[in-house]
Parts: sequence; C-alpha cells; structure tokens
Amino acid sequence: MTVRPMLVLSAAVLAASSVVGYAGVCSHDVDRMQARVDAKLEALAAAGPVARESAGALMHRQPTPGSIAAAEKNLGEISSPTVEAVRAAMARAREADRVGDEAACREALSDVQRAIGP
Repeated sequence: MTVRPMLVLSAAVLAASSVVGYAGVCSHDVDRMQARVDAKLEALAAAGPVARESAGALMHRQPTPGSIAAAEKNLGEISSPTVEAVRAAMARAREADRVGDEAACREALSDVQRAIGP
C-alpha cells in the first residue's frame, strides 16, 4: 500500500473513531449518577438478609436469572417501585443524553436523585 491510500485510510479511521467516542451533553453526570446508584444498591445488598449456598453453587454451577430471582424472592428482595423508577429515569437520562436534550437529561437525573435520596 502506498503512502497516499494509507493516509486516506488512517484519516477515515480517525474520523470514525471520534464519532463513536463522542460524549453527550450530560454523559459525565449520567455516569456519576450511575456510580451513586450502584453504590446505594451495593450498600443495600450488604445490609440485607443472606441465605445459604445452594447445592448447585457448591458444585461450581453458574446461577441462572431464574434461580437468582427465586432466591431473592425467598429472601423478600422483590423489585420495588423505587427500583423501577430509578431504572426508568436512568433510561430516560441516557436517551436524552444520546439525542442531546440536556434539559430532559437533567430532569431525569433529578428524578433519580429524589428516588435514591441523599
């Protein structure tokens, strides 16, 4: 390959990679809020009830989504309206960020903040 085609190909790859890496109007805030939500969930999980390992877990079998849901239900850890509200608001924030609607993104992040508390 000669220098000219290589230069054109390199410029095209560079241009395409910069489009993929574009951060939205509130991407940083969405990422920070996701970290706060994850930390809150981690703290709630650590403070919650525990259960014994199943026989399958002792045989190095990976849990299925159904077995995890059943175990959580047995512990009383079923999905609450707050969890669903946070999930929906974070989805709205990501979508607003994707389309560049900063006001909608900030509103959705405020909804998350109200749902998870201080």
